Amino acid sequence: MKQPMRRTRPYVHLIVRIAACLALFAGPALAGEAAATRLPDGVPPVIGCWFWSEPTFAPDGYRPFLDMVSRHATYNLLTTSLRVPKRELTDPAVHDQIKAATAYARSLGIGIVMDLDVRLAREAFRRAHPDELQEMLRLREVALAEKGTVALRIASEDLNDHYTGATTHYISLASRLVRVYTYRAGPDGIDPDTVVDVTGRCTVTDATADGIVVAIPGDEQSRGRTACVMAAFRHLAPDVFAPHLIEFQRDLIGRYADCGLAGTCKDEWGFPPCFDGCPLKNDFWYSEALRAAYARKTGGRDMVRDALLMYRGERARQADRQAAINHLMELTWQRNAAVEVGHYEATKATFGRSAVVATHPTWWPNPDLREFKKNGLDWWAARRDWAQTDEVTPFCVRTALAKKWGSPVWYNMFYASSIDEYDRSLWSHALGGGRINYHPLFPVSTARGHTTARLLEGRLTRGDSRIRLLNFISRSPLDCPVAVVFGHPCAMNWAGPAYDDVGLSVASAFWRAGFPADLIPTSEVASGSLTIDADGQVRYGPQRYAAVVLYHPEFERPELAAFFTKASKGQTALVRVGDWTRDFDGRPFDGVAALPATMKSYDAPATVEGIVERLRAAGIVPQTPATHSIGWGDRATAAPSRSGHCRLIDGTEIELAGTRDVAGDPITAAWNIHGRRVEFDAIGVAAARLAADGTPESLAAGGLKHARVGPWNLTLDHPVDVALWRDAQGRYHGAIQDSEGPIPPALRAITADWLHLTVPPPLPSTEAGDL
Repeated sequence: MKQPMRRTRPYVHLIVRIAACLALFAGPALAGEAAATRLPDGVPPVIGCWFWSEPTFAPDGYRPFLDMVSRHATYNLLTTSLRVPKRELTDPAVHDQIKAATAYARSLGIGIVMDLDVRLAREAFRRAHPDELQEMLRLREVALAEKGTVALRIASEDLNDHYTGATTHYISLASRLVRVYTYRAGPDGIDPDTVVDVTGRCTVTDATADGIVVAIPGDEQSRGRTACVMAAFRHLAPDVFAPHLIEFQRDLIGRYADCGLAGTCKDEWGFPPCFDGCPLKNDFWYSEALRAAYARKTGGRDMVRDALLMYRGERARQADRQAAINHLMELTWQRNAAVEVGHYEATKATFGRSAVVATHPTWWPNPDLREFKKNGLDWWAARRDWAQTDEVTPFCVRTALAKKWGSPVWYNMFYASSIDEYDRSLWSHALGGGRINYHPLFPVSTARGHTTARLLEGRLTRGDSRIRLLNFISRSPLDCPVAVVFGHPCAMNWAGPAYDDVGLSVASAFWRAGFPADLIPTSEVASGSLTIDADGQVRYGPQRYAAVVLYHPEFERPELAAFFTKASKGQTALVRVGDWTRDFDGRPFDGVAALPATMKSYDAPATVEGIVERLRAAGIVPQTPATHSIGWGDRATAAPSRSGHCRLIDGTEIELAGTRDVAGDPITAAWNIHGRRVEFDAIGVAAARLAADGTPESLAAGGLKHARVGPWNLTLDHPVDVALWRDAQGRYHGAIQDSEGPIPPALRAITADWLHLTVPPPLPSTEAGDL
């Protein structure tokens, strides 16, 4: 929230303004005594992105961007990252410039949350731990010759993402032969009795960073046999399983303890990105540390030998194959989550518990096979202070993460090639319980060269200012009465019955019916995060579910059945989609018999239809159906439109309207809360929450002309943007926006304690700057 202030003496005015601004991005707790007495705890910030290029390192090179956003944007928090060649976080000059920029940003009421990820210090990690870099194990087949040798060349991959766009890619540094097997194979896979390790008979004739050539001898016994060459390529990236990774990460964050940062970022963590994402392409992430971890987890099994099994399949070993995949993928998400949690704890230890840990763990913005290979789909275990996603991540994921992390709103880092998409997303995000984390790369004003300016030239900021009024009264996330709990192992097992299917179509169907659904993996049951409360209702954070869909539980452990057996005695309706015939280790298991008899199984359409009917019969009022779609092709998912009605878990009812004008459309609306009618004549935003006795807990409205909320009957001579809330002691506080005159009498009668918020003016189209 930009520059909230009191009308008081000039020097006090400045102190309170800065303290209030800092309080808004202070994470779980507020910072600043002046603000702490005036603002509700945990008021969500307005977040923008800032990416540093080489000009930012010029003397005062950080000022143009900070000056621009402090004057013309609502941001009070900037998630900030380097996009600079030949500079790393371990460079003293980088530290000093970050420290100077942070101090200047704080003087403007903006907090810097800096990206202190180890991928921005890869060369330093390489120097410190040259034997702990990430490897890729590539498997390639060739038919053996009956006489002589067969040579097979395997090439390396040049991998890159936004962390490497301005610097060295995750290039291959070296190659080595790991193993060579020969075997006979048929339609049902390899004959396991014919598998022979011939590594010692093979010759490496060339081995460079770009590729490796291996010669495999043949003889009269080779007819009909195939060789699989397994080569490892070492990349310029820390091994996810590196023994010193978490320690290095902690020490890197500690280097910046004196910089006054509001917190740190960890963006899209995981293995280097592979855009095809599919293990069936013969590629596995690998290292000696991972191999050792796999052996410990599986009771001594050899990951290299199992890689052949996982890739090719073997006759009469389907259960072994499924178990190997389950263990490898579980190991993947658990280790990636441990690195994420290590970053979180290091940030809190360095900067204090109120420091922010931000930016999204989501890389590919869809929970599919690409993300399985990147991080094992660890999103629900990658700890953040607020739920964080990006781009077109499904809304059912965004709302679920808000429940997991207890954040009243979720943030989605968003960018697009047209202003219209920002306009739509601003209101769609808010109607789905979230906010935009503004990514500045697009759209670009080519005439002026600005990479952020066009977002700030029009009426988008005016609409964003109205939506930020909700931040003062938001205490809980969007109410989603349904959970789709998908089988985490089954979704990631390419030898199973439902690979690459996490139930998005089911979750989207509920959103389109007006009953938003959260998407949650079954691993959240084992973690203790998905629980059964004292009333017997299935619960995720603050959300209690009227219905839960268990989606494809194949390969689950028996403990999941025990959880749902206990849940069946409570108030949550339980439905299953998909069979459960094997346990985590691929052994036969009658999961249907283990689950409660009351947990019936239906196909996906019938499941949605039946639960929607049940919700309506239970008197659960639908929210505005999600009529928009985001994503691509058959991966598109439901998203709210620009106008409609939604409800938060704490009973806050919100009406939003931004279809015709991004600054907000007129609202003339009435609805019931606890059987009591509330009325609004406003613009863009109208929201209220009532206590059980009918007294108002909070109100927020843009361009308010009239509101009847409980005993309040407010009629204003001039429309104003306003938020009102009651603290834990029952005292009311208010915020009024872009109103220079005295507080209207009708509002002052409620409270004398007011913040004055300003709406930043649009950026003049002629203003220049080096961004």
